[in-house]
Amino acid sequence: MNIKLNTAILDSKSRIAITGSKSETNRLLLLKALYPNIDLENISNSDDSEMMTNALSRDEKIKDIHHAGTAMRFLTAYFSIQEGKEIILTGSSRMKERPIKILVDALRQIGAEISYEENDGFPPIKIRGQRLEKSKVTLKANVSSQYISALLLIAPKLENGLELVLEGEITSVPYIKMTLELLEEIGIEASFEENIIKVNPKTEIQKYRFVIESDWSSASYFYSIVALSKEGTSIELLSYKANSLQGDSVLVDIYKDFGVETKFINNSIVLVKKKQNPIQYVTHNLQSSPDIAQTIAVTCFGLGIKCHLTGLHTLKIKETDRLEALKTELSKLGALILVTNDSLILESSNNVIANCKIATYQDHRMAMAFAPLALKTSIVIEDSEVVSKSYPDFWNDLEKIGFKMEEI
Repeated sequence: MNIKLNTAILDSKSRIAITGSKSETNRLLLLKALYPNIDLENISNSDDSEMMTNALSRDEKIKDIHHAGTAMRFLTAYFSIQEGKEIILTGSSRMKERPIKILVDALRQIGAEISYEENDGFPPIKIRGQRLEKSKVTLKANVSSQYISALLLIAPKLENGLELVLEGEITSVPYIKMTLELLEEIGIEASFEENIIKVNPKTEIQKYRFVIESDWSSASYFYSIVALSKEGTSIELLSYKANSLQGDSVLVDIYKDFGVETKFINNSIVLVKKKQNPIQYVTHNLQSSPDIAQTIAVTCFGLGIKCHLTGLHTLKIKETDRLEALKTELSKLGALILVTNDSLILESSNNVIANCKIATYQDHRMAMAFAPLALKTSIVIEDSEVVSKSYPDFWNDLEKIGFKMEEI
Protein backbone atom coordinates (compact mmCIF):
# COMPACT_ATOMS: atom_id res chain seq x y z
CA MET A 1 0.00 0.00 0.00
CA ASN A 2 1.26 3.47 -0.92
CA ILE A 3 0.17 6.48 1.09
CA LYS A 4 0.31 10.16 0.26
CA LEU A 5 1.18 12.47 3.11
CA ASN A 6 -0.25 15.91 2.47
CA THR A 7 1.48 18.93 3.91
CA ALA A 8 0.92 18.55 7.64
CA ILE A 9 -0.13 21.06 10.27
CA LEU A 10 0.57 19.68 13.72
CA ASP A 11 -1.44 20.01 16.86
CA SER A 12 0.63 22.35 19.02
CA LYS A 13 0.67 19.86 21.91
CA SER A 14 0.42 16.09 21.38
CA ARG A 15 0.85 12.93 23.47
CA ILE A 16 1.95 9.55 22.10
CA ALA A 17 2.51 6.14 23.75
CA ILE A 18 5.17 4.07 21.98
CA THR A 19 5.56 0.42 22.98
CA GLY A 20 8.67 -1.09 24.50
CA SER A 21 12.12 -0.98 22.96
CA LYS A 22 12.59 -3.63 20.30
CA SER A 23 16.25 -3.97 21.34
CA GLU A 24 15.42 -4.55 25.00
CA THR A 25 12.39 -6.73 24.23
CA ASN A 26 14.26 -9.16 21.99
CA ARG A 27 17.09 -9.56 24.48
CA LEU A 28 14.65 -10.13 27.32
CA LEU A 29 12.53 -12.58 25.33
CA LEU A 30 15.62 -14.73 24.85
CA LEU A 31 16.57 -14.42 28.52
CA LYS A 32 13.02 -15.36 29.52
CA ALA A 33 13.31 -18.48 27.34
CA LEU A 34 16.48 -19.38 29.26
CA TYR A 35 15.11 -18.30 32.67
CA PRO A 36 11.28 -18.68 32.65
CA ASN A 37 10.75 -16.88 35.97
CA ILE A 38 11.37 -13.50 34.30
CA ASP A 39 8.17 -11.44 33.87
CA LEU A 40 7.99 -8.79 31.13
CA GLU A 41 5.76 -5.71 30.75
CA ASN A 42 5.49 -3.17 27.89
CA ILE A 43 6.78 -5.67 25.31
CA SER A 44 7.37 -4.26 21.83
CA ASN A 45 4.51 -4.94 19.40
CA SER A 46 6.92 -4.96 16.44
CA ASP A 47 7.02 -7.70 13.83
CA ASP A 48 10.59 -8.48 14.92
CA SER A 49 9.52 -9.16 18.49
CA GLU A 50 6.56 -11.21 17.31
CA MET A 51 8.96 -13.31 15.21
CA MET A 52 11.14 -13.84 18.29
CA THR A 53 8.14 -14.87 20.39
CA ASN A 54 6.85 -17.29 17.78
CA ALA A 55 10.23 -18.90 17.14
CA LEU A 56 10.85 -19.41 20.87
CA SER A 57 7.39 -20.72 21.71
CA ARG A 58 6.38 -22.88 18.75
CA ASP A 59 7.64 -26.43 18.30
CA GLU A 60 8.50 -26.25 14.61
CA LYS A 61 11.54 -27.63 12.87
CA ILE A 62 11.66 -24.78 10.35
CA LYS A 63 11.75 -21.35 11.98
CA ASP A 64 11.01 -18.58 9.44
CA ILE A 65 11.78 -15.15 10.92
CA HIS A 66 11.14 -13.19 7.69
CA HIS A 67 13.04 -9.84 7.83
CA ALA A 68 13.93 -9.95 11.55
CA GLY A 69 17.71 -9.54 11.63
CA THR A 70 18.01 -9.35 15.41
CA ALA A 71 15.96 -12.53 15.72
CA MET A 72 18.21 -14.33 13.21
CA ARG A 73 21.34 -13.52 15.23
CA PHE A 74 19.90 -14.13 18.70
CA LEU A 75 18.10 -17.35 17.75
CA THR A 76 21.19 -18.77 16.04
CA ALA A 77 22.94 -18.59 19.40
CA TYR A 78 19.91 -19.75 21.40
CA PHE A 79 19.21 -22.89 19.40
CA SER A 80 22.89 -23.85 19.34
CA ILE A 81 22.63 -24.66 23.09
CA GLN A 82 19.26 -26.48 23.02
CA GLU A 83 20.57 -30.02 23.53
CA GLY A 84 19.09 -32.65 21.24
CA LYS A 85 16.99 -30.16 19.28
CA GLU A 86 17.51 -29.75 15.52
CA ILE A 87 16.00 -26.81 13.66
CA ILE A 88 16.39 -24.86 10.42
CA LEU A 89 16.48 -21.09 10.76
CA THR A 90 15.48 -19.20 7.63
CA GLY A 91 13.98 -15.89 6.52
CA SER A 92 13.03 -13.63 3.63
CA SER A 93 14.96 -13.35 0.37
CA ARG A 94 16.77 -10.30 1.79
CA MET A 95 17.59 -12.22 4.99
CA LYS A 96 19.25 -14.87 2.85
CA GLU A 97 21.59 -12.13 1.59
CA ARG A 98 22.55 -10.91 5.06
CA PRO A 99 25.74 -12.54 6.40
CA ILE A 100 25.68 -14.82 9.43
CA LYS A 101 29.13 -16.42 9.02
CA ILE A 102 30.86 -14.29 11.67
CA LEU A 103 28.46 -15.49 14.35
CA VAL A 104 28.41 -19.08 13.12
CA ASP A 105 32.22 -19.22 13.17
CA ALA A 106 32.24 -17.79 16.71
CA LEU A 107 29.73 -20.37 17.93
CA ARG A 108 31.72 -23.14 16.25
CA GLN A 109 34.74 -22.05 18.32
CA ILE A 110 32.89 -23.24 21.43
CA GLY A 111 31.57 -26.43 19.83
CA ALA A 112 28.29 -25.48 18.15
CA GLU A 113 27.10 -27.65 15.26
CA ILE A 114 25.74 -25.38 12.52
CA SER A 115 25.66 -25.93 8.75
CA TYR A 116 24.49 -23.91 5.75
CA GLU A 117 21.49 -25.15 3.77
CA GLU A 118 22.07 -23.03 0.65
CA ASN A 119 24.91 -20.50 0.36
CA ASP A 120 28.00 -20.62 2.55
CA GLY A 121 27.93 -17.86 5.13
CA PHE A 122 24.23 -17.01 4.77
CA PRO A 123 20.86 -18.28 6.02
CA PRO A 124 19.12 -20.66 5.98
CA ILE A 125 21.15 -22.60 8.51
CA LYS A 126 20.67 -25.97 10.21
CA ILE A 127 21.41 -26.01 13.95
CA ARG A 128 21.86 -29.12 16.07
CA GLY A 129 21.71 -28.10 19.73
CA GLN A 130 24.67 -29.20 21.84
CA ARG A 131 26.00 -28.96 25.36
CA LEU A 132 28.80 -26.44 24.88
CA GLU A 133 31.71 -26.81 27.31
CA LYS A 134 34.32 -24.54 25.69
CA SER A 135 34.30 -21.02 27.03
CA LYS A 136 36.58 -18.76 24.96
CA VAL A 137 35.74 -16.95 21.72
CA THR A 138 37.81 -14.45 19.73
CA LEU A 139 35.93 -12.07 17.45
CA LYS A 140 36.75 -8.94 15.45
CA ALA A 141 35.49 -5.97 17.42
CA ASN A 142 34.08 -3.96 14.49
CA VAL A 143 31.33 -6.45 13.65
CA SER A 144 27.63 -5.86 14.33
CA SER A 145 26.98 -5.66 18.06
CA GLN A 146 24.13 -8.14 17.53
CA TYR A 147 26.69 -10.92 16.96
CA ILE A 148 28.37 -10.02 20.25
CA SER A 149 25.08 -9.71 22.15
CA ALA A 150 23.90 -13.06 20.79
CA LEU A 151 26.94 -14.73 22.37
CA LEU A 152 26.60 -12.82 25.64
CA LEU A 153 22.91 -13.71 26.04
CA ILE A 154 23.58 -17.45 26.00
CA ALA A 155 26.85 -17.15 27.96
CA PRO A 156 25.41 -17.76 31.45
CA LYS A 157 23.87 -21.04 30.26
CA LEU A 158 27.19 -22.34 28.93
CA GLU A 159 28.87 -24.98 31.06
CA ASN A 160 31.78 -22.68 31.97
CA GLY A 161 30.43 -19.25 31.07
CA LEU A 162 32.16 -17.22 28.37
CA GLU A 163 35.29 -15.17 27.80
CA LEU A 164 34.89 -13.05 24.68
CA VAL A 165 38.01 -11.39 23.29
CA LEU A 166 37.31 -8.54 20.86
CA GLU A 167 40.07 -7.60 18.44
CA GLY A 168 40.31 -3.97 17.30
CA GLU A 169 37.94 -0.99 17.74
CA ILE A 170 34.51 -1.94 19.09
CA THR A 171 31.32 -0.98 17.20
CA SER A 172 28.05 -0.01 18.95
CA VAL A 173 29.31 -0.17 22.52
CA PRO A 174 25.95 0.99 23.99
CA TYR A 175 24.17 -2.11 22.65
CA ILE A 176 26.82 -4.38 24.18
CA LYS A 177 26.49 -2.54 27.49
CA MET A 178 22.70 -2.86 27.27
CA THR A 179 23.05 -6.63 27.05
CA LEU A 180 25.49 -6.79 29.95
CA GLU A 181 23.35 -4.54 32.16
CA LEU A 182 20.28 -6.69 31.51
CA LEU A 183 22.30 -9.76 32.51
CA GLU A 184 23.50 -8.03 35.66
CA GLU A 185 19.94 -6.95 36.55
CA ILE A 186 18.89 -10.59 36.80
CA GLY A 187 21.89 -11.48 38.95
CA ILE A 188 24.44 -12.71 36.39
CA GLU A 189 28.02 -11.59 37.01
CA ALA A 190 29.81 -10.07 34.04
CA SER A 191 32.77 -7.79 33.36
CA PHE A 192 33.88 -5.64 30.41
CA GLU A 193 37.49 -4.53 30.72
CA GLU A 194 39.38 -3.16 27.75
CA ASN A 195 38.50 -5.61 24.95
CA ILE A 196 37.65 -8.63 27.07
CA ILE A 197 34.13 -9.49 28.20
CA LYS A 198 33.54 -12.25 30.74
CA VAL A 199 30.18 -13.72 31.76
CA ASN A 200 29.91 -16.23 34.60
CA PRO A 201 27.66 -19.29 34.36
CA LYS A 202 24.36 -19.34 36.26
CA THR A 203 21.84 -22.15 36.07
CA GLU A 204 18.96 -20.40 37.87
CA ILE A 205 17.96 -16.87 38.85
CA GLN A 206 15.54 -15.28 41.30
CA LYS A 207 12.12 -14.22 39.99
CA TYR A 208 12.46 -10.85 38.27
CA ARG A 209 10.02 -8.33 36.74
CA PHE A 210 11.02 -5.97 33.90
CA VAL A 211 9.05 -2.96 32.72
CA ILE A 212 10.59 -2.35 29.31
CA GLU A 213 11.39 1.25 28.41
CA SER A 214 9.75 2.59 25.25
CA ASP A 215 11.79 2.53 22.05
CA TRP A 216 14.21 5.42 21.46
CA SER A 217 14.72 4.51 17.79
CA SER A 218 10.97 5.04 17.30
CA ALA A 219 11.18 8.31 19.23
CA SER A 220 13.68 9.59 16.65
CA TYR A 221 10.92 10.26 14.12
CA PHE A 222 9.15 12.56 16.56
CA TYR A 223 12.41 14.38 17.22
CA SER A 224 12.58 14.95 13.47
CA ILE A 225 8.95 16.11 13.37
CA VAL A 226 9.50 18.62 16.17
CA ALA A 227 12.73 19.84 14.55
CA LEU A 228 10.88 20.55 11.30
CA SER A 229 7.96 22.27 13.08
CA LYS A 230 7.33 25.83 14.14
CA GLU A 231 8.64 27.26 17.39
CA GLY A 232 6.57 26.21 20.40
CA THR A 233 5.49 22.82 19.02
CA SER A 234 5.67 20.06 21.63
CA ILE A 235 5.11 16.30 21.69
CA GLU A 236 5.02 14.15 24.82
CA LEU A 237 6.24 10.56 24.53
CA LEU A 238 5.38 8.14 27.34
CA SER A 239 7.56 5.64 29.25
CA TYR A 240 11.07 7.03 28.80
CA LYS A 241 13.81 7.55 31.36
CA ALA A 242 16.90 9.73 31.62
CA ASN A 243 19.23 6.84 32.49
CA SER A 244 18.31 4.76 29.44
CA LEU A 245 20.16 1.61 28.39
CA GLN A 246 19.41 2.40 24.74
CA GLY A 247 22.18 3.91 22.63
CA ASP A 248 19.72 5.93 20.56
CA SER A 249 18.98 8.10 23.59
CA VAL A 250 21.84 10.27 22.24
CA LEU A 251 18.97 11.92 20.35
CA VAL A 252 18.60 14.18 23.39
CA ASP A 253 21.97 15.81 22.66
CA ILE A 254 22.03 15.52 18.87
CA TYR A 255 18.70 17.26 18.35
CA LYS A 256 19.71 20.28 20.43
CA ASP A 257 21.47 21.37 17.23
CA PHE A 258 18.07 21.40 15.52
CA GLY A 259 16.29 23.40 18.21
CA VAL A 260 14.68 20.48 20.07
CA GLU A 261 14.74 20.55 23.86
CA THR A 262 14.01 17.34 25.79
CA LYS A 263 12.32 17.59 29.18
CA PHE A 264 12.13 14.50 31.39
CA ILE A 265 8.88 14.70 33.36
CA ASN A 266 7.89 11.74 35.55
CA ASN A 267 8.17 8.74 33.16
CA SER A 268 7.81 10.75 29.95
CA ILE A 269 9.82 13.00 27.69
CA VAL A 270 8.44 16.23 26.28
CA LEU A 271 10.05 17.44 23.04
CA VAL A 272 9.77 21.20 22.54
CA LYS A 273 10.82 23.24 19.51
CA LYS A 274 12.78 26.23 20.74
CA LYS A 275 13.99 29.21 18.78
CA GLN A 276 16.78 27.74 16.68
CA ASN A 277 20.12 29.48 16.45
CA PRO A 278 21.28 29.61 12.84
CA ILE A 279 23.38 26.52 12.08
CA GLN A 280 24.84 25.59 8.72
CA TYR A 281 26.73 22.35 9.33
CA VAL A 282 26.65 19.38 11.70
CA THR A 283 28.86 16.33 11.94
CA HIS A 284 28.26 13.19 14.00
CA ASN A 285 29.96 9.84 14.41
CA LEU A 286 27.04 7.40 14.69
CA GLN A 287 29.09 4.24 15.20
CA SER A 288 27.26 3.64 18.48
CA SER A 289 23.78 4.53 17.15
CA PRO A 290 23.60 3.82 13.39
CA ASP A 291 19.83 3.23 13.38
CA ILE A 292 19.15 6.97 13.67
CA ALA A 293 21.34 7.93 10.69
CA GLN A 294 18.44 8.02 8.22
CA THR A 295 16.36 10.18 10.53
CA ILE A 296 19.17 12.68 11.07
CA ALA A 297 20.00 12.90 7.35
CA VAL A 298 16.36 13.61 6.45
CA THR A 299 16.06 16.16 9.27
CA CYS A 300 19.13 18.00 7.98
CA PHE A 301 17.76 17.99 4.44
CA GLY A 302 14.42 19.38 5.61
CA LEU A 303 16.16 22.16 7.56
CA GLY A 304 18.63 22.99 4.78
CA ILE A 305 21.61 22.03 6.94
CA LYS A 306 24.77 20.39 5.61
CA CYS A 307 25.72 17.23 7.48
CA HIS A 308 28.58 14.75 7.59
CA LEU A 309 27.69 11.43 9.23
CA THR A 310 30.32 8.76 9.88
CA GLY A 311 30.54 5.35 11.57
CA LEU A 312 27.88 3.90 9.28
CA HIS A 313 29.53 0.73 7.94
CA THR A 314 26.88 -1.58 9.42
CA LEU A 315 24.15 0.13 7.37
CA LYS A 316 25.36 -1.72 4.26
CA ILE A 317 23.97 -5.02 5.58
CA LYS A 318 20.66 -3.95 7.08
CA GLU A 319 17.21 -4.59 5.55
CA THR A 320 18.67 -2.80 2.53
CA ASP A 321 21.92 -0.96 1.82
CA ARG A 322 20.69 2.05 3.74
CA LEU A 323 23.42 4.39 2.53
CA GLU A 324 22.66 3.81 -1.14
CA ALA A 325 18.93 3.94 -0.44
CA LEU A 326 19.31 7.31 1.28
CA LYS A 327 21.34 8.63 -1.63
CA THR A 328 18.75 7.52 -4.17
CA GLU A 329 15.67 8.79 -2.34
CA LEU A 330 17.10 12.09 -1.08
CA SER A 331 18.35 12.80 -4.60
CA LYS A 332 14.77 12.47 -5.88
CA LEU A 333 13.82 15.28 -3.50
CA GLY A 334 16.58 17.52 -4.82
CA ALA A 335 19.40 16.74 -2.42
CA LEU A 336 23.07 16.67 -3.33
CA ILE A 337 24.47 13.71 -1.39
CA LEU A 338 27.62 11.61 -1.41
CA VAL A 339 27.99 8.24 0.33
CA THR A 340 30.94 5.92 0.92
CA ASN A 341 31.07 2.52 2.60
CA ASP A 342 30.78 4.11 6.03
CA SER A 343 29.83 7.78 5.69
CA LEU A 344 27.41 10.29 4.22
CA ILE A 345 27.84 13.93 3.21
CA LEU A 346 24.69 15.94 2.52
CA GLU A 347 25.01 19.45 1.09
CA SER A 348 22.69 22.19 2.28
CA SER A 349 19.61 22.86 0.14
CA ASN A 350 16.59 25.14 0.46
CA ASN A 351 14.33 23.39 -2.04
CA VAL A 352 12.30 20.21 -1.55
CA ILE A 353 10.71 18.72 -4.67
CA ALA A 354 7.01 18.02 -4.05
CA ASN A 355 5.02 14.81 -4.58
CA CYS A 356 8.05 12.53 -4.84
CA LYS A 357 7.52 8.79 -4.43
CA ILE A 358 9.86 7.43 -1.80
CA ALA A 359 10.80 3.78 -2.23
CA THR A 360 11.21 1.94 1.07
CA TYR A 361 13.22 -1.16 -0.02
CA GLN A 362 11.42 -3.41 2.52
CA ASP A 363 13.05 -1.21 5.17
CA HIS A 364 10.86 0.17 7.96
CA ARG A 365 13.30 2.95 8.79
CA MET A 366 13.24 4.33 5.24
CA ALA A 367 9.46 4.81 5.46
CA MET A 368 9.49 6.43 8.88
CA ALA A 369 12.57 8.60 8.39
CA PHE A 370 11.10 10.31 5.31
CA ALA A 371 7.58 10.83 6.69
CA PRO A 372 8.42 14.02 8.64
CA LEU A 373 9.13 15.82 5.35
CA ALA A 374 5.35 16.11 4.98
CA LEU A 375 5.81 19.17 7.20
CA LYS A 376 7.60 20.75 4.23
CA THR A 377 5.72 19.35 1.21
CA SER A 378 3.44 16.53 0.11
CA ILE A 379 5.20 13.20 -0.26
CA VAL A 380 4.31 9.61 -1.21
CA ILE A 381 5.63 6.67 0.82
CA GLU A 382 5.60 3.38 -1.08
CA ASP A 383 4.87 0.08 0.67
CA SER A 384 3.96 1.98 3.81
CA GLU A 385 3.01 -1.17 5.75
CA VAL A 386 6.72 -2.01 6.07
CA VAL A 387 6.71 0.03 9.31
CA SER A 388 5.17 -2.95 11.12
CA LYS A 389 8.65 -4.43 11.43
CA SER A 390 9.39 -2.12 14.36
CA TYR A 391 6.48 0.31 14.83
CA PRO A 392 3.07 -0.99 13.65
CA ASP A 393 1.19 2.02 15.05
CA PHE A 394 3.35 4.62 13.30
CA TRP A 395 0.84 5.94 10.75
CA ASN A 396 -1.99 5.98 13.31
CA ASP A 397 0.21 7.96 15.68
CA LEU A 398 1.07 10.47 12.95
CA GLU A 399 -2.64 11.00 12.31
CA LYS A 400 -3.16 11.63 16.04
CA ILE A 401 -0.73 14.57 15.96
CA GLY A 402 -2.17 16.16 12.82
CA PHE A 403 -0.70 14.45 9.73
CA LYS A 404 -3.13 14.07 6.83
CA MET A 405 -2.76 11.00 4.63
CA GLU A 406 -4.58 9.01 1.99
CA GLU A 407 -4.09 5.63 0.35
CA ILE A 408 -3.23 5.81 -3.34
